[in-house]
Amino acid sequence: MPLEQTQAPSKIKRIVRLVWKLVVGLFVCGSIWLLFNKLQVEVASDPATRALLDNGGIWSDIKVIATAIASYVLDVPIKSHLFAGLSALAAYLALAWYDRIALMHLNRLKGISWPYVAICSFVTYALGHNLGASILSGGIVRLRAYCAKGLKATEVAALVAMCSFTFLFGSLLLLGVVLVFEPEIVLSLSDLIPRMTLPVWLVQAAGVFLLILCTLYVLGSWRTYKPFRVGTLDIVYPRLGIVGRQLLAAPLEIMSAAGIIYFVLPEASNPGYFVVLGAFILSFSAGLVSQAPGGLGVMEAVFLAIIDTVPPTGVIAALLIWRLLYLMLPLALSIPVILIFERSQASKYCLLQDDED
Repeated sequence: MPLEQTQAPSKIKRIVRLVWKLVVGLFVCGSIWLLFNKLQVEVASDPATRALLDNGGIWSDIKVIATAIASYVLDVPIKSHLFAGLSALAAYLALAWYDRIALMHLNRLKGISWPYVAICSFVTYALGHNLGASILSGGIVRLRAYCAKGLKATEVAALVAMCSFTFLFGSLLLLGVVLVFEPEIVLSLSDLIPRMTLPVWLVQAAGVFLLILCTLYVLGSWRTYKPFRVGTLDIVYPRLGIVGRQLLAAPLEIMSAAGIIYFVLPEASNPGYFVVLGAFILSFSAGLVSQAPGGLGVMEAVFLAIIDTVPPTGVIAALLIWRLLYLMLPLALSIPVILIFERSQASKYCLLQDDED
């Protein structure tokens, strides 16, 4: 083969690597800027803090943000922080289980360890929850990580779809339970959304309908339905073992995430876990539909409407701590993970180049 033909692909590969490094650099810088802006927005709900932020520079703003967050955190007992932290950890472990379940469904689990899946999932959801377009941003991270393990782009797309469906399945299941046993939660939203003034029996009927849908999905797996074709795509119905894992993983993730808020709400006026869970499912789902990063603004409105036994400042403080543990801290931790992964990939590329030479 002529020397010019062997050098051309090598130059293209170097250009692609350079462009990707630039994209990663911009992505990391954008994530840091996003984190800073989200913290500003969170603490600016207090008028005095907002005035300090409006009149200060960047270093002054960092100090004001740190002071405001510290005051919120110190008002919560240490025991509550401990339980909230454990809830956040359980939620992210369950999210990693989403990926592992999807890999099992695709029969591509071999050669991909639990730690690798957990780290990939952690970065995926840390970015997706904060950026808003979770499927797109999560798909990019998974594409980069799982293609490095030999998966095809179509398999990664199927994995993303499976993880999204697992979350949807868990949300519908828990929402059905909440609507049946706590229909008043929906009625609490009537001031926010007038159309929510519905009869209790209708709300409970909607809950029963959601539970029937989830039951039909499980029965379909038990009956081992054959794959069906949509266009050129073959869709394989999950095996009963996969569905059983979804029945555990999805509720565990959602209930753990809601537990963060439950544990940091004031104990004296806490409405109870079931009410917090219902408010979380409704507000988080509304935030996902709105594509607002982290459900910013949407969650506050829904929680303040439903949890009226807690002073508004207590609700806002609980949601701030939830965002710190579930959104912002994972985002901050994911940035060095991305840099380490890209450095390892660059090292492998250099070794391949040396072997070719």
